Amino acid sequence: MTQIHVFDDYAFDIAPLSADDGGGFLITWPDLPGCMSDGDSVEEAIENGRDAFTAWMLAYAENGRDIPAPATGGTSGKFVQRVPKSLHARLAARAKAEGVSMNTLVATMLAENLGLREIHHR
Repeated sequence: MTQIHVFDDYAFDIAPLSADDGGGFLITWPDLPGCMSDGDSVEEAIENGRDAFTAWMLAYAENGRDIPAPATGGTSGKFVQRVPKSLHARLAARAKAEGVSMNTLVATMLAENLGLREIHHR
């Protein structure tokens, strides 16, 4: 039986889309060929990406295809970072205002920044 993994098992990339491509942000999974989605914001791309991820997994499983295991490279996907109390308070307030957890907010900010840095370094 094909094992279906969960969204958080896989690393994903987020990159800005050019105006010619409609703008917004593209989310892709290096380990899952053809699995992608987009959104007007990073948050929307991730939310839409959850649906695309689930559909991709179900389609592969229904067709009896082997689902690639996540290539984590020995990383757990978790790290602990101490920040000044003032920054923690600002992050908590922003997460509350956006209706997301602080983990989701910080992961989104990191993904967006990495995507923008990669675009500028090409």
